[in-house]
Amino acid sequence: METQGKIFTKINPDVMRDFFKKKSKKMVNKVTTVGKVVSEMIHDKDYIAIGGFGSIRIPTAVLHEIVRQGKKNLGFSGHTSTHDCEILAAGKCINRCDISYVIGLEALGIPKMTRKYFENEVEFTEWTNATISWRFKAAAMGLSFLPVRTMLGTDTGKYSAVKEITCPFTGKKLFAVPALYPDVAVIHVHEADIYGNSHIKGIIVSDTDLAKASKRLIITTEKIVPAEFFRNNPENTTIPFYLVDAVIEVPYGSYPGNMPYEYFLDVEHLRAWLNAEKDPETYKEFIEKNIYNCKNFNEYLNLNGGLEKMRKLRNIEYLIDKEN
Repeated sequence: METQGKIFTKINPDVMRDFFKKKSKKMVNKVTTVGKVVSEMIHDKDYIAIGGFGSIRIPTAVLHEIVRQGKKNLGFSGHTSTHDCEILAAGKCINRCDISYVIGLEALGIPKMTRKYFENEVEFTEWTNATISWRFKAAAMGLSFLPVRTMLGTDTGKYSAVKEITCPFTGKKLFAVPALYPDVAVIHVHEADIYGNSHIKGIIVSDTDLAKASKRLIITTEKIVPAEFFRNNPENTTIPFYLVDAVIEVPYGSYPGNMPYEYFLDVEHLRAWLNAEKDPETYKEFIEKNIYNCKNFNEYLNLNGGLEKMRKLRNIEYLIDKEN
């Protein structure tokens, strides 16, 4: 079957193996700031990938800073990307995207201006959630592709960039999905030490493979913990330090998304964003107020309720009735 999609990244595993071999693996202090890491580690035309899944565990502070600093012509992995996609679209930062699920905010609705931006200004190739996950896994394994059975006989397969192959053991048709090596990945975690060892509670999806597949890895964390947290309990290490290039402490860093076991998503704020997207002028004012006019993530949090709002979202996550 001839497919119509484009591959937006290079997939030579030998080149990437050599890159990772030469990459520093020293255990050094990697703590930095959001502004510095976006300025120095994310460049125009880079291909970026975001950890988490949907509105869960998104690195909002870095995404806002990408928009504030005016990064352009980025490639993007739309691997069930909801509000993270919405933020980057607000700054018109993306010009190409591997899409499995983007734009929609599930039960909340579809952001009108984000959809218009994707329809008119973004080149995209279609995939499923599973095949993007397997593309990261192929890269993490140092392979150029993985064979899969999903998408056979579908229009998603037609608009993807897979190659049809024949299984050497069964003679049956399979799809080869190409490895995906992002230039930069940004993953928000529950705890990290100064060296980059990171702990994720709950849903991980593809983050461990994404961490291994990416040239540069930025970790934002709810809190920085002593290295003994990992040394004394190695099972706490979801992502090891030698994969990480930068660590940034960002409390409530997934807001307005959900941080499992910490705080629920801010449905009120996400609905306000959706409503703003119904009118171009209102949308412009909303983005100016919530991103461009905020010098950092803390100002954004304070603008939208601050610690009092976060306390309420924690109560919802913990199923505590605020009236009790």
